[in-house]
Amino acid sequence: MAKAKAKAKLKIRLIRSATGSPPKVRKVVEGLGLRKIDQTVERPDDDAIWGMIRKVPHLVEVSR
Repeated sequence: MAKAKAKAKLKIRLIRSATGSPPKVRKVVEGLGLRKIDQTVERPDDDAIWGMIRKVPHLVEVSR
């Protein structure tokens, strides 16, 4: 069998706290797996993750 291509990864870093934000924004940050400021997580580069990032661009920093 042929090997599947490795999906690109995004590095997402929380740069501002979600405290004081509406509950939906806090849930999006939690859904990305971010809990503490300066925490970085790797997520697949897909449309669902980009949709979450677009909801909280003021709180996160994204790199490839």
